[in-house]
Formats: sequence, structure tokens, C-alpha cells
Amino acid sequence: MNSPTALPAWRKLQAHYAQISPLHLRDLFREDPGRAERFSLSLEEIVFDYSKNRITNETLELLLELARQADLSGWIQKMFAGEKINVSERRAVLHTALRNPRGSSVLVDGKDVMPEVHAVLAQMRQFSEAVREGKWRGYTGQPIRDVVNIGIGGSDLGPVMVTNALRPYHSSLRLHFVSNIDGTQLTEVLRDLSPETTLFLISSKTFGTLETLTNARSARAWFLEKAKDPAAVAKHFVAISTNEKAVVAFGIDKKNMFPFWDWVGGRYSLWSAIGLSIVLAIGMDRFEELLAGAHAVDEHFRTAPFEKNIPVLMGLLGVWYNNFFQASTHAVFPYDQYLAFLPAYLQQADMESDGKHVQKDGTPVSVTTGPILWGAPGTNGQHAFFQLLHQGTKLVPADFLIPVQSHNPLGPSDEHHRILLANCLAQTEALLRGKTADEVRTEMEAAGLAADDIARLTPHRTFEGNRPTNTFLFRKLTPRTLGSLIALYEHKIFVQGTVWNIDSFDQWGVELGKQLAQLILPELSGEPARKPHDASTERLLRLVRSRI
Repeated sequence: MNSPTALPAWRKLQAHYAQISPLHLRDLFREDPGRAERFSLSLEEIVFDYSKNRITNETLELLLELARQADLSGWIQKMFAGEKINVSERRAVLHTALRNPRGSSVLVDGKDVMPEVHAVLAQMRQFSEAVREGKWRGYTGQPIRDVVNIGIGGSDLGPVMVTNALRPYHSSLRLHFVSNIDGTQLTEVLRDLSPETTLFLISSKTFGTLETLTNARSARAWFLEKAKDPAAVAKHFVAISTNEKAVVAFGIDKKNMFPFWDWVGGRYSLWSAIGLSIVLAIGMDRFEELLAGAHAVDEHFRTAPFEKNIPVLMGLLGVWYNNFFQASTHAVFPYDQYLAFLPAYLQQADMESDGKHVQKDGTPVSVTTGPILWGAPGTNGQHAFFQLLHQGTKLVPADFLIPVQSHNPLGPSDEHHRILLANCLAQTEALLRGKTADEVRTEMEAAGLAADDIARLTPHRTFEGNRPTNTFLFRKLTPRTLGSLIALYEHKIFVQGTVWNIDSFDQWGVELGKQLAQLILPELSGEPARKPHDASTERLLRLVRSRI
């Protein structure tokens, strides 16, 4: 495929944008009474309402034409078939295989990977049940009470997000996460833990990630300070890795090594053995419900026609705003405290996937690619940065996610959750409608304000509106529903990358800083520089060394 700007649909969309950009959502709803019903889709217990977007039937038809011209259906087929669509690393992209049911088959280089996938799932079940039921004992014979997952990036963000989201389903085990190389995080996590009852999960595919291994060694030193016997490490440390030699050298029994594969990208790995912390928190049955929810979306994405395909529409709307409205950011607002880490998780998923400056063939992109993704739980955001959304000069398309039912009903008739629901729905309506100057003046006149005050305040109280939003409404945040929501966003990201003709599955951009850090690290101890730095970095190094 050539640059997306060479596609006929792209040029048609440019002309169409000039026609539609002045239109207001108020008018679109007034002129089309069936809009809300028509621009809404359901998948199991999730309703996706995309009617509050600055689109018409013609917009949608052109976006769908763009997807067809970009051969989206062909790329979807290639991904699910195990073809090496991660072109720069020459790897298959098969996080979808991790949630396939038994009896399915997926070939990579002629080998069916599904038997190995289900063998690891069985290993995870056996291990987690032993720990959760108190049969796995530490070196003093006591059961495990605390689990510490040590990883970084995808080996941390996914498990952190999911375990927090599914807290109502937790067992009595306490879950902790360490990712930052800043020793403060590990110190604070270990402060109130006992080595006799703590289990460490070391999550590193190569068992060579600097931050993870440094934290793991410090955790082992903390453990051995009390346990003394290095043989005890095998009862308190397990590895999620493929490097058996390094795992055994660390002191972990190879029977307690949980493998995964190079066709599982880090930011898509929570479905693999990287999700062991999730399994320990909620149990294997619930974890399989999470997988089943994601698989339901996989099937929907693979088989539904584009006009009824939720991830396809999510991705195309992302392209519409990013490339035609020049919206550089996208916001995600979960109105559920359990989903507090969802925006951070999606930051990595989206920005690491689609933050690319070259096309699949290595030539420069001709369009802006991945948006800056951000967000926070509602209603906190309303009292922080929603001012910019409503009256700022930047267009910020936003997703709102909310369950109809709470896990924690409080007050008469669940007053807390009713207020939460009211705020979520009100924000999307306010972003759509805004408030005109005439409405502001009428409101202030009714309140008895003086004419001078009305004239002075009207500009400040006017809201343009016409700010696009999607709403995801679901019955309750369950493991299955969460799995579906995550998979919807995964496939949305893939759709965007396909239209932009970029490789959404490599991440070379994280490497340069790591390489330079390896050069700088010995210099902090006074070793001579192996290569010159810029003047600013040289000066900062001198200042750091002078204060050590």
C-alpha cells in the first residue's frame, strides 16, 4: 500500500471535511431524529454510542471506503492467520491466539501454537490454585499472603490495570507491583511484607531487562537477609520468561518458569503468562472469563461487516479527528474508580503502537500518526481539566466509559452511583450542546442580573459545544466485560495503524534512551566516557558526580 494520502477516499474525505467542519452537532441531531439509534452498536453487554461525533452518513461511507482501500480486511486476515505483519521484526502478531478456546488452531511457521498456549494456561491454573489454597508453602512452612510482581512496561501496566479493575473478585492474597528502577518503589512495597509469606513474580521475556533484573536482585537480597539459605529462593520466586539458563542462575526452579513467545508483544501480553498476577488475584476461572470476553471481540472484529464493526469504527473515527480535524490528543474517561489505571494502560497500547514516523517500507509517513492519549477517572477530571475540554481552543475527542451497576452501592437507591451516572451523561451532553450567548443572556436575565453584568459575563459563560465523544455503556464491570473493552481498544489501534500504513507492533523508539543510559551509567562512577555527549549532558553529569 502507498501513503494513505494517495488513496481516492482520502482525497474525498479532505473535500468532505471542508463541507462538514462548520456543522454543529446540535443541528445534526435536530435534523436527524434517528441519529442516536443509527450510530450505535451493541456487543454482548456493551453499548457503543458514537452518535455524538461530527459525522454524517456520507462521512461514515467515506471512512469505510478508506478502510477498504487500505485493505483493512486483508490485514485483519493476515494477523489472525499468524502471518508476520510485524514487518520490522519479522514476527507474527498473535495476542489473539492467547484467548482462543481449546480445539482451535493457529499456525506460525507451519507449527500449531495452540497446544503450547493451553499447556501454559494449565500450568498457570495448577500453580495459582496451589498458592491460593495455601498448599504452596514458603521456606518456613507458612502459606503465601503477599505477591509482588516485578516487571516494567507491558509486564506491569496490563496486570496493574486488570487487577485493580477486578478488585471485587480478589481472593485474600494481597497484590503488589514494582516497575520503577527508583528504589523508593521497591522499598515502600517491601516495608510491611514478611519474607516468609511473600512470593515474587519476575516478569521479563529475556530475563535481561535492566530495571526488572535490578529490582529482582534487590528483592532477592532483601529475602536472603532473613532466609539466609539461597535454596529458599526457589520457594518464593517464579519467572515469566523464555530464558531458562538465566532463570536457573537466578535461583528459580525451572519448573516454576512460565514461558511465552516472541509473537506476543509486551503491551499485548496480559493475556499470556504475564497475567499470572491476575490469575493469583482473581483465580483461573475468572481469568478465563477475561480471555473469553476478549475472544468475543476478536470474533466480532474478524467477521462483522465494517459498518457494524465497533473497533473498525473506533479506529476510523480516530483517523478522522487526528488527520482531518488535526486533533493531536484523545482522552479516555472511565466513570468507574476500578478503571483508574485504564488511561495509563491505553497510553502505552496506543502511543507505543502508533507513534511511528515511517511507513512499513521504511519511507517517511506523509500524515500525522498516533494521538497523545490521556485521561483520568470521572468525576475527578471534571474538577480538574474539563475546563479545557469545554471552553479551550483545542479539540479533544473523548471516550466515556460507565457501568450501569456498581459493585459498591451506597446510600438510598445507590445514590453515589446515580450521581456518577448523571455526571457522565451530562458531560457528554454538555460537550455536544454547549451553551449559546442567547441562552446565557436569557438565563442571567431570568436570574435578575443587571444589564451591565449580563454584557460582561456573557462571553465567559458561553460554551461552543460541538465537541465529539463516544460512550461505552455496560451493565457491570466483570472479567468478561473488561476483556472485551481491552480488546476493542487493541483492535482500534490496529485499524488506525493499518490506515496509516505503519507497523503498530514494533517499538524501536524505546531503545535509544536505554542504549545511552548504558553508556552514562559507568560515567556516574567516574569511568571515562566512551563517546562524547552534548554540552548540556556533559555539564549535568559533572554536577551529578560532584554531589554523589
